[in-house]
Amino acid sequence: MRNAYPFLCPGMIVGLLGGSFDPPHQGHVQISLAALKRFGLDQLWWLVSPGNPLKVNPPAAMARRVAAARAMMDHPKVHISDIEARLGTRYTAETLRALRKAYPHVRFVWLMGADNLAHFHRWKDWQDILNTVPVGVLARPGERISARLSPAARIYRSARLAPSDSQLLARSDAPKWCFLNVPMSHASSTEIRKRGDWTR
Repeated sequence: MRNAYPFLCPGMIVGLLGGSFDPPHQGHVQISLAALKRFGLDQLWWLVSPGNPLKVNPPAAMARRVAAARAMMDHPKVHISDIEARLGTRYTAETLRALRKAYPHVRFVWLMGADNLAHFHRWKDWQDILNTVPVGVLARPGERISARLSPAARIYRSARLAPSDSQLLARSDAPKWCFLNVPMSHASSTEIRKRGDWTR
């Protein structure tokens, strides 16, 4: 399993953006570019998941989604990864435990769109995630209010950093999270599939 882990220097700050990427789209690109700048990341990984436990229908084949992600996001600081499939982890909390064990001297930041924060309390061991790594939340169309009123946002209200302090997030001890309003794309994997532009 050693080859599953890319080389990272101690002290690096790495953002982790998980998802099905079924398919990847400009919304993923926009929040990635914003996260690199606003959170001061050295690298950002797209963690292309084998499947979302909260969704009934399986995604397209992993190889296809990884290839589409690499074609969509061509940036020297962004790494497209299928590490969850190779590690055999199904849940984000499991992936974070494995990565922190493999890279004890790297600082990870979990990244998500506001649409995920709105439903974050349904994730397995979601409080463990917030208590383990800082979390960066980036605005998505139509989800700002529901995200800010979500159970996770209310329970961890005191751990929220102001957007003006976003550069402090990665160096902060968990629990700490920051919500950023960023330029938004209305692209949606669901809508792309509905149009028939991406078939499973």
